[in-house]
Amino acid sequence: MHDFRALRADPTAFDQDLARRGLPPVSQELLSYDEERRVLLNELHTKQADRNNLSKQIGQLKRDKQDSADLEAQAITLRTELEIIQSKADALDAKIFEILASLPNRLAQEVPVGADENDNIVIHQWGEPKDLGFTPLQHFDLGEKLGMMDFTVASKLSGARFSILKGALARLDRALSQFMLDLHTGEHGYEEHIVPLLVNEQTMYNTDKLPKFGDQSFCTTDGRWLIPTAEVPLTAMQAGELISVEELPIRRTAVSACFRSEAGAAGKDTRGLIRQHQFYKVEMVSITTPDESEAEHERMTRCAETVLERLGLPYRRILLCSGDTGFGAAKTWDLEVWLPGQQAWREISSCSNTNAFQARRMNARFRPKAEEGKKVSPEFVHTLNGSGVAVGRALVAVMENYQNADGSITVPEVLRPYMGGIEKIG
Repeated sequence: MHDFRALRADPTAFDQDLARRGLPPVSQELLSYDEERRVLLNELHTKQADRNNLSKQIGQLKRDKQDSADLEAQAITLRTELEIIQSKADALDAKIFEILASLPNRLAQEVPVGADENDNIVIHQWGEPKDLGFTPLQHFDLGEKLGMMDFTVASKLSGARFSILKGALARLDRALSQFMLDLHTGEHGYEEHIVPLLVNEQTMYNTDKLPKFGDQSFCTTDGRWLIPTAEVPLTAMQAGELISVEELPIRRTAVSACFRSEAGAAGKDTRGLIRQHQFYKVEMVSITTPDESEAEHERMTRCAETVLERLGLPYRRILLCSGDTGFGAAKTWDLEVWLPGQQAWREISSCSNTNAFQARRMNARFRPKAEEGKKVSPEFVHTLNGSGVAVGRALVAVMENYQNADGSITVPEVLRPYMGGIEKIG
């Protein structure tokens, strides 16, 4: 998950990157464990050589029909010593692994230092919030008045943070998914997938969701995990693969149910669709070379922005600061959509470049082109992921921005072909 050679070469820079995220230095601790481990491994190799020599001597004595008891006793002692040394080295390996697995990705240089979302930077805004001419309602009030959104029955079935959509609102939700998938596959070059909603622990680790986010995900009794996003299977498909550079970039998309426990979200967005245990999202994943990942990040973010522009929803692009950038990301663009009912900008998409962070975890590499007669070593790919966009939040944004004074909702033109020509709900 981290390049240990880079840490050895410049431990100060490694600790400085952690400090940008508000974390304490760890390089000296890691290097101390690493040095101790290397000493043990050298001792292990020496004793293994001694054991091999003893084995040869014992073999020769037996062939000569001479007494080898003393040497055999030495061999038994040596074997015990080897087991002890190997055990100590394995324990140090485990310590190093545990520390590295808990450390977030190193941030891109252009990520601004900041404590939290208040220090994020607005890059640009598209569209202006409209004056609807009346006091706008929030989406849950609109949905309940239409009789098409039910939280009470959902709570009876599943508990808090679940919902039921009915009739035209359910169709509108489906229309949004279909519109986004058609846009990303037809115009943006992503290949559509249907992915498993349950994955194994290794797959969650490969995509940096474990161990960090174990308490925010749902695990089954047989040790499989409900995906928090389709990013997990779409990215981990590449685990253990050596890719030809001609295959890159790989671009994948999927709409899937997503499951999150919302640990630590008590009191936040307790009503409505903003923060639920189960929601749907159209995900985009790109796998590319290090040289192309920055351009791919911009391209992916523009794909998400195009969704909002086609829907006519005012949004702004945000560069996340160091304190708000996610665990696996080196750099993240957030898109925030305007919600008239809340009179607030709310996140609707995050597009992140993880660089080689996930690729190291899952050993996903590519072989660069080589000049004739020269060999090149494989390199880790760069992986990127982005919401293209969150379906439930897009539904919220459409409902609130296209609401009318009588409580009806105008269907955006781009969605009408998916709604059988319906122009208004309610």
